[in-house]
Order: sequence, then structure tokens, then C-alpha cells
Amino acid sequence: MTQSTPEAIIEPHLSRLLTARESPKTICPSEVARALLPAELKSLGALEWKDLMPVIREMLWKMRDGGEVQILQKGSPIPHDVSLEDIRGPIRARRVTQS
Repeated sequence: MTQSTPEAIIEPHLSRLLTARESPKTICPSEVARALLPAELKSLGALEWKDLMPVIREMLWKMRDGGEVQILQKGSPIPHDVSLEDIRGPIRARRVTQS
């Protein structure tokens, strides 16, 4: 049996939720974590959805760096010179709209 990476298991949920929200609406990373099935949580070694929040935040940050999403905190976009390690508290994300 092959083991999937956390990213491979989480990405379909992340993509679905981001696509379902039209800009300027946002998602909370916890929505992605809570969308995972119990079997997916188990396969990732997570006891509960909260265990996956760091991975989901990292995935969103990579998507931000790739120009796919915008990350917001308190309703304002987080500047690109701010790293994930500098962020404390809740964040939200939305797809970058293509002009």
C-alpha cells in the first residue's frame, strides 16, 4: 500500500473550497482541515483536524508565493515580505483573480 503525502490528501479539499468561494470571499484554513474525512485524518496520523493546521497554513503560504492565493489577516492582505513564522493568529485565504 502506497502512502500519500499530506499535501496530496489535503490539496483536493483546499482547491475545492477555494474554487467554491468567488472573490472577494475567503476561506479559513480550519475549513480545509474540518473537510477531511476520518480515514484521511487517520492516514495522516492526525487525531483531530487541528493537528493539520500547520501543514495547511504552509500549503497556503506556498500557494501565496506562487501567486495563486492572497492571504489576509484582519481583512487586510499580508505583505509578501512577511513570512509565515511572523504570523500569529487567524488568517484567511482567497484565490487571486486573473485579470
